[in-house]
Amino acid sequence: MEYNKDISIVISLYNEAESLPELLRWIRQVMEKEGYQYEIIMVDDGSRDGSWEIIKEAASSDSHIRGISFRRNYGKSAALFHGFKAAEGRVVITMDADLQDSPEEIPEMYRMVTEEGFDIVSGWKKQRFDNKLTKNLPSKLYNATARRITGIKLHDMNCGLKAYRNEVVKNVEVYGEMHRYIPYLAKNAGFDKITEKPVQHQKRKYGKSKFGLERFVNGFLDLISLWFLSTFGKKPMHFFGFTGILMFLTGGILAIWVIAEKLIQQANGLAFRPVTEQPLFYLALLAVILGFQLFLAGFICEMISRNSQERNHYNIREEI
Repeated sequence: MEYNKDISIVISLYNEAESLPELLRWIRQVMEKEGYQYEIIMVDDGSRDGSWEIIKEAASSDSHIRGISFRRNYGKSAALFHGFKAAEGRVVITMDADLQDSPEEIPEMYRMVTEEGFDIVSGWKKQRFDNKLTKNLPSKLYNATARRITGIKLHDMNCGLKAYRNEVVKNVEVYGEMHRYIPYLAKNAGFDKITEKPVQHQKRKYGKSKFGLERFVNGFLDLISLWFLSTFGKKPMHFFGFTGILMFLTGGILAIWVIAEKLIQQANGLAFRPVTEQPLFYLALLAVILGFQLFLAGFICEMISRNSQERNHYNIREEI
């Protein structure tokens, strides 16, 4: 496939007016040194500090710069979705606008995609200059969990500096807060040649970090949701049906055991407690009811899945 550009650099930003001029000069210097045909796609996610005015001014004097401005803050996933949609380069680079990602890493990441055949090259900030307690430690915990659940051996899955084969970004839909898990989305779409490259991490020069406890917790919840949907999204009955049958059988066996024990004791003239006075009997009934409801939920989800427009959506690599 022929591409109009060698590289598309997609930058999602929110209130980064102070860093933009320096960032654009830095990128331009690296691109011109390497002789790339390139474009810079700046996606302003509803900034209120004049970032969009700086982008417009830069675009008026540099044809390599393109801009997209949201009316309000929608989040990084929305920005990347539109940036990927607009990208025309053979390799798509994502990076943050806070000067913590170095454009000097781009040539080697480009080479790894084009020459070594990787679908995704993810940055790995081995040495970080963030707060160790509030950001570094949660990041390590998050990445360890992500590696365990996704099976992708990346030390820094949430690193903003990544290189993608164009085909990857055109076949992966980024939504909600799923930008953290693009490698996992790509893997599920069949793009499993994923590696990482140690990259330089810069101290934040302007503004404040937008990382917080809420984003950390949401990251874990999104990871669990994504794993569940990718595993059982096509066949929900495999989860709900199995769980429902297991609970139904467990509850049924417990109920039979409680009743049988009472009847045996009664037949042998032994003291016994009425079935309705035993908590275990009500727990057994609850398990039976929940099991039946889960089984019905599986049927409903299966019917929804069969009527989904995505039920026969598959990525085809090539046809001859």
